[in-house]
Amino acid sequence: MTAIKLVFNKVSPEKLFMGSVLVVNGGNYLYNLILGRLLGPAAYSDAALLITLLLVLSFLGMTFQLATAKFAILFTGDNWVAFKQLLYTYALGFGTLIGVLLFAFAGHLQTLFHTESDLLFKTFAVSVPLYFFMSVNRGRYQGKQDYQKLSITYQTEMWSRLILTLALLWIVPTTPAFLVSLGIVLSFVFGLIPTNFSIKNLKKKVSLSKENKRKVISFIVLTACYELTQIIINNSDVLLVKHYFDTVNAGLYASLAMIGRVVYFVAWMFVMLLLPAVVQKQKDGEATAPILIKYVSYVAVLAISIIFCCAVFPTLIIQLMFGDAYISMAPLLWQYALATSLFAISNIFAYYFLSLDQYVPVILSGVLGISQIIMIIFFHSSLYMVVQVQIIAMVALLVAQLLYFTTNNILNKTI
Repeated sequence: MTAIKLVFNKVSPEKLFMGSVLVVNGGNYLYNLILGRLLGPAAYSDAALLITLLLVLSFLGMTFQLATAKFAILFTGDNWVAFKQLLYTYALGFGTLIGVLLFAFAGHLQTLFHTESDLLFKTFAVSVPLYFFMSVNRGRYQGKQDYQKLSITYQTEMWSRLILTLALLWIVPTTPAFLVSLGIVLSFVFGLIPTNFSIKNLKKKVSLSKENKRKVISFIVLTACYELTQIIINNSDVLLVKHYFDTVNAGLYASLAMIGRVVYFVAWMFVMLLLPAVVQKQKDGEATAPILIKYVSYVAVLAISIIFCCAVFPTLIIQLMFGDAYISMAPLLWQYALATSLFAISNIFAYYFLSLDQYVPVILSGVLGISQIIMIIFFHSSLYMVVQVQIIAMVALLVAQLLYFTTNNILNKTI
């Protein structure tokens, strides 16, 4: 026990958090792999749709998490208390609105995505306000750089979802998609561990100045716009394939997406570390570009390694992860990994500029995200073509982000 404590004391909180994120990503992959093998391609397509909705929800929740993280650094005293009141109010209000809309249109979503029942959407809808509350809670830990508690909240959510979903599938004899949805809902409750939320803070009569409130709302709107582009780019392909293709092909493509996105999910931990570091550097008047370059380098090395493995061992990877039923996706694996790698690197640039309150990268991402949807709508004769369209869109996005970064640096040096 003493030896373990010594090891933990020598490892920085950032490295512990990175290790925790790897464990969480590994657990989430295990969750998907077990579902894929247990349910088969056709039934897995419904489960994968729910997982995609969870990703969409996580992007929306990230708006509140990043806003909380940023202003946890900038605000202190009564300003911080007033800001927390404002964010919890916004998060719960917006979460309730999204949940009500999702519940109301559950039948339409069932028709659109060809699911067995609308109950899975209604069950998922109930949990939405809770997720946004959890996002503000996580943002507090991220901004204060309390990576131990931030790690715990991700761990409790992931492990509870994995264990409870498998238990429900094993014990309860009903529609698998509904049980997967119920497992997701229950995991959000465990994701609130730990929390130091106090109702007394909400009752305290304090408010932000007009100027500070304007800064908060501006950042929330800017971040929400970017998260919307994230949703479009990262999830539109799975949703469109679910709409245009049969359940078997949709399930096959979902397995491809889950494997190919590994670089994006791992790169996410760098985004979590990037924002508070950049905001703190800017606050202290120090250079921020070196942090960006460091994390882009990490993600680039990671991406190249994953693309290489997917190109050399595609059949083995799919057999090990999903089984022989999904083997037809092997030729597309490295190409999908390439598309998500380009997106992951572009994402680091975008969040860097978002931390600095610059909106041009948001516009760039939005334009390319919409372009990706339009191209898939017109060119979806095969799954191969769907992947090629994404590669084209992501190459364009990364080039645009690099040009903006270069131009921005040159202008700043000139000034």
